[in-house]
Amino acid sequence: MRRSNFTYPLVLLSGLFFVMFMISCGKDGAAGPQGPVGPAGPEGPKGDNASGTVIYSDWLDVPFKPDTIHTAGGGIDTVGYFADIDVPKLTTALVNTADVKMYINAEDASDPVIYPLPYNAPSGLYIQFSAYTQGISLYSNSDLSSFTANGKKYQQFRYMIVPGNTEGRSAASVNWSDYAAVKAYLGLKD
Repeated sequence: MRRSNFTYPLVLLSGLFFVMFMISCGKDGAAGPQGPVGPAGPEGPKGDNASGTVIYSDWLDVPFKPDTIHTAGGGIDTVGYFADIDVPKLTTALVNTADVKMYINAEDASDPVIYPLPYNAPSGLYIQFSAYTQGISLYSNSDLSSFTANGKKYQQFRYMIVPGNTEGRSAASVNWSDYAAVKAYLGLKD
């Protein structure tokens, strides 16, 4: 049985009409009037005030104390240095659900060089922290106490507490080890 090619010219003709129709349509006319504003939607549920609210400190002066042990010969050896920071807003609930971050500004505020903690330098210097209810402890193998020289403060510390959200924010693209990126993402001021 031979197939008829009668439909082929119709398909071509209808395609040609479609293309001509699309070409003839343009934006020559003015926009029509805007329709009326629709009714407002229902009010959503009240959100949790603590959720998504970042808690952060000013740059803090932190004094370190020597961590010492008594030797067999009766002497005292320093094995490290520690410091404690009071953080009244760090509740047990936040310790269990929030992300606690610590940073050190190794230089002064006018020319900051900021490192996230924990920090391990190739030279062997390290500093780490632990968070607990209403406090943060720092531990280092060097005395990293804040100090003032030529009227400028050096080696100041800052903490940030980022409460967890049930819904979760799209923070996967933030490099939490980069202080500048975290500051920009959270909209923090120095």
